[in-house]
Amino acid sequence: MIALLTGEVVQRQTENIVIDVGGVGYRVQIPLSTFYALPEQGKVQLHIHTHVKEDAFNLFGFLSGEEKDFFALLLSVSGVGPKLAINVLSHMSATELATALAEGDIPRLTSIPGIGKKSAERLTLELQDKAAAFTGGDSPPAAQKTEHTTGLRADAVSALVNLGYKENLAQKAVKGLDFPPQTALEEVLRRALQRLRK
Repeated sequence: MIALLTGEVVQRQTENIVIDVGGVGYRVQIPLSTFYALPEQGKVQLHIHTHVKEDAFNLFGFLSGEEKDFFALLLSVSGVGPKLAINVLSHMSATELATALAEGDIPRLTSIPGIGKKSAERLTLELQDKAAAFTGGDSPPAAQKTEHTTGLRADAVSALVNLGYKENLAQKAVKGLDFPPQTALEEVLRRALQRLRK
């Protein structure tokens, strides 16, 4: 498995570059953040994620190990492939993304092209704890916690309405719940459904 490449840039495009390493040209797919930071010519070193499928052997390159690690983290989410993961990192740095996920900032996540509300919720649900660790585990300010909790309640009410419950009943069930800001939407829904079934 290729983990690092050091060589000369011989071809540079927005989506990929070719690096000459000892006479062998490696085509490496990159996010826009890496593209803009690369020299047009000269020596570069990229952290490489090797993605192997039955019909393809693709290399994805990043200037920092942090970005590479977050790329792998995104791939661990069901429904997220390399193309979408690269797109996400092209529009938001790893640090910004980690903060948005840790805080459950759905509007910020849906501002990324290709990420809808359901995708943003799934990313938050599966990566929130890991993202919090990635950012150093710092707790968000109290105002952000309140805002996130409010957002969770609204998302839970919306999900219950989609399940067929009347909005006033859904709001009543969710309003009566007490939960910390880090609670997953899935858990809030489970507890709300328990109240509705009583």
